[in-house]
Amino acid sequence: MSSVIRHAASVIAVREVRDGAEVLVIERSADARFLPGYVAFPGGAVEDRDAELGARWFGSVAEAARACAVRELMEEVGLAPAPVGLGPAATNPVEGHAAVTVSAERLPRLARWVAPPDVPVRFDAEYFAIDAGYAVDPVPDGQEAAAAWWISPARLLADWQAGACRLYWPTYFTVRRLSGCSTAADVLALRFETREPDEDDLARLPRSVFWQDGE
Repeated sequence: MSSVIRHAASVIAVREVRDGAEVLVIERSADARFLPGYVAFPGGAVEDRDAELGARWFGSVAEAARACAVRELMEEVGLAPAPVGLGPAATNPVEGHAAVTVSAERLPRLARWVAPPDVPVRFDAEYFAIDAGYAVDPVPDGQEAAAAWWISPARLLADWQAGACRLYWPTYFTVRRLSGCSTAADVLALRFETREPDEDDLARLPRSVFWQDGE
């Protein structure tokens, strides 16, 4: 258990397809210290350089979390904000995007997750969304993201129920909320309050939703 809590950010990229909306997810590396092999949204801990990136991209050092979400999107899956939607990131994504085409309005905050004290790795995480438009396919970095793909929230839940993937509680809860969205506009307009699992959740859902294997 840890009393240290780190600021973090995740990004929910959404695109519209014929059958509805798809979101971009990753499979976390098997070497990750926390939640190896779990399906998640691109994201990570806010770093010192994100304050400068916040000032560069959004006009304020206070936008470090939003800048972190963009940086992680570029680093983990090779996608960056373009004039419309997302496009391929540069080889050196952060330095190659001195003038990222993005604004705070394009990345609304959907939710904030603050991990309780009994979680071994604690994060205060902000979740942002962005319309990917007709985005190119993601390219996982092979380090933090072992794989990356587009999928509808409903299909992701079906895969989870079939035991084909693992979802941690914040991701599971978020995907459940996303499953009610049929368009990209629905996702960008979504705002929801987070909560910890109740006794019914703990009894009904598999252990892996709350504790990674081996704990």
